[in-house]
Amino acid sequence: MKTLYTIVLLAGLAQFGYSQGAKVNIQQDEKIDQLLEIYKSSLSHNEYYRIQVGFGDYAKAQKIKANVEEDFPDLVSKIDFDSPTYRVRVGRFTSKLDAERKFNEVRIKYPDAMLLKPKKSTK
Repeated sequence: MKTLYTIVLLAGLAQFGYSQGAKVNIQQDEKIDQLLEIYKSSLSHNEYYRIQVGFGDYAKAQKIKANVEEDFPDLVSKIDFDSPTYRVRVGRFTSKLDAERKFNEVRIKYPDAMLLKPKKSTK
C-alpha cells in the first residue's frame, strides 16, 4: 500500500511539473494595435472645460454629486480624487463659451462653483 501511494505521488508530481511548461501564443491583427494607438492619441488631445461644484470627504462628495445629478440631469458628473479631497466636477465642454454659459447657470444653485480650464497637453 505504501508503494502505491509513493507511485501515485510521484506520478502526480511528474504531471504537475510537466504542466508548468506550457506556452501561450496570442495572434492578433496588427490593426488592433493601430486602432489602440489612435484611440490613445485622441484621448490625449481632448481638452475639456469642467465645472467643479464642491469637494470634501467621499461621503460629502457623493451627496453633492447626487444633488447635482438631480439639479442638472443633462450634465455628466464625476467624482475625482485630488489628494486629500474628493472633488465633484460636471460637464465636458469643448468651447469656452458653452462652458461659461453653463457655469453661470450652475453658480445660481452652487455659488462656490469654479470653472476649470483644460490642462495643456505636453505634446
